[in-house]
Amino acid sequence: MRPELAAAASRYIDRKLVRGSGAASMGGNDQAWQGRAWDLYHLVPEVRFAANYIGNAMSGAVLFAGRRAEDGSIERASDDHRASEIVAQIAGGPDGQAKLLGAFGRHLMVPGEGWIVIRPNSEVLSPDAPEDGHDWRVLSTREVKQQSGKLTAEIDGEDVPIPAGDPENLDPDGPVALRVWEPDPERSIEADSPVRSAIDLLEELLLLNAAVKAIARSRLTGRGILLVPKGTRFPTTPTQGDAEDDLIEILMTVAETAIREPESAAATVPIVLEVPADSISDFKLLTFESNFDELALRLREEAIKRFATGLEIPAEILLGLGDTNHWGAWALTSEAIRMGVEPKLATVAHALTQQWLRPLLQAENVEDWHRWLVWYDTAPLRVRTNRAETALQAYDRGVISAEALRRETGFTDDDAPGAEEEAARNQQNTDQNQQDQDQGQDQQDQNPPTKPDLPVDETTDEPNTLPASAAARASDGLLAAADGLIWAALSSAGDKLLRTPICPRPERARAREFQPAALHTVLKVEPGQVEQYRLLDGAWRRVPEIAKRYGLDPDCLTASLDSYARELIAAGIEHSYEVVPGVLTSCLGLAA
Repeated sequence: MRPELAAAASRYIDRKLVRGSGAASMGGNDQAWQGRAWDLYHLVPEVRFAANYIGNAMSGAVLFAGRRAEDGSIERASDDHRASEIVAQIAGGPDGQAKLLGAFGRHLMVPGEGWIVIRPNSEVLSPDAPEDGHDWRVLSTREVKQQSGKLTAEIDGEDVPIPAGDPENLDPDGPVALRVWEPDPERSIEADSPVRSAIDLLEELLLLNAAVKAIARSRLTGRGILLVPKGTRFPTTPTQGDAEDDLIEILMTVAETAIREPESAAATVPIVLEVPADSISDFKLLTFESNFDELALRLREEAIKRFATGLEIPAEILLGLGDTNHWGAWALTSEAIRMGVEPKLATVAHALTQQWLRPLLQAENVEDWHRWLVWYDTAPLRVRTNRAETALQAYDRGVISAEALRRETGFTDDDAPGAEEEAARNQQNTDQNQQDQDQGQDQQDQNPPTKPDLPVDETTDEPNTLPASAAARASDGLLAAADGLIWAALSSAGDKLLRTPICPRPERARAREFQPAALHTVLKVEPGQVEQYRLLDGAWRRVPEIAKRYGLDPDCLTASLDSYARELIAAGIEHSYEVVPGVLTSCLGLAA
């Protein structure tokens, strides 16, 4: 079943009104909140962080041309297909596409919409685009407007008119203006964004920031007023003789020092007020501290938390990971990609499909032009940074090949040892092992083992305090449960492989003769294709239940099983029960 895609895109053409703040008068709908949303982006660091986080993540995705199969999956087009050529030329190539996607991450998070203006480079003569290609510009809602029924885009500080296209005969080489927006659920022609619902909250946050700033600057609030009985004097010192120092003069001297040197201790002196002695009996310090001072800080923290929960990414991304372990951080990042990044990538991909790729394919009379689309690959965002260390451990456990180890550690097959070198290395290892055994036997003959002295009770029971390495052992039940989860995940992945381009249709009948859990051993699966075709989606739903049953951390157990299954599929190695204890080792010391 084809999934629903909540995205919107529109090409500026004759006899069609395009609404939005960027072309407000075209539809008579001025979304003034978008201007304020941009102001908040510049004024509130939390808004800027959230928008830039999504933008930076989107810039790491890769666009490609695909074809939607009958089962709803996306089959990647061959490099020589016309659709692949068109997608490869979008925004001038990978570098331009990264900037395009990164910009739309901010546009879709803040005002909820943005514009793409495409012009033949033969007219623009941009040095950043091929001479026979197109100049691509991503513009904000403030840079595109309509005047007198004509669309005008502000590019490099100049107003550039964008002529409307003819809907009956679109010119592939003519200028194009595409509006891309997240549709409002109540009125789909209008844009929506996470910042829109938080504008009042962010306005409140600005007020609280101003209050805290005023508190920090107020000298009266921090120092107060010191009441001094009139006529109070400091006692004289031996160097002063009979002279007396006026108290106020002394304090004012200190205050002057504080003004000249704000970093000195004198800056903490309060304002001094001398009053009649009969009014007060002693020194008194009046402060102007208010309960609102501490309340303002708490309210500001609460406002930031509310804004974080209103975003489309886990709140911990904005608030900080704190005590979250690396497994939890990995899970939060994966959730942010799935819930916050991929939907916006789908919005941009939908716009490029409907308003750029398919019109060009149709104009060139490409067969099945309506089946081709622009799609995205987020595998580069999900690759873990410690793959080299993981590959070394997996190689030691015998679950990946030497070829896979060289690939993940940055070496090529040219670096592999030759047959003679490998034979010499094996002989050296054999000789070393034999030498170690002979030395161990000689030491045993010279120093035969003696019966150890036992404590008074002469007990031979195993002590109840063991090293962590000895105590942290997986139970048979846990091993069986983990083995079942891995087998089920690989079986599900095998069923999905049958419906992907990895397994060509003529070969699917023969592929069904293999067990689904072992199908990856006969089909070549690239590491990125595990994520591209979502082979392991939904495979670990029961992990939290199993983790709770055996007192393990669910995030760690999920990550360990998922990483192991991905490496098996990418390396083409069959699962073995004997390696399950090694897969669980890193999680045994982490309690739930």
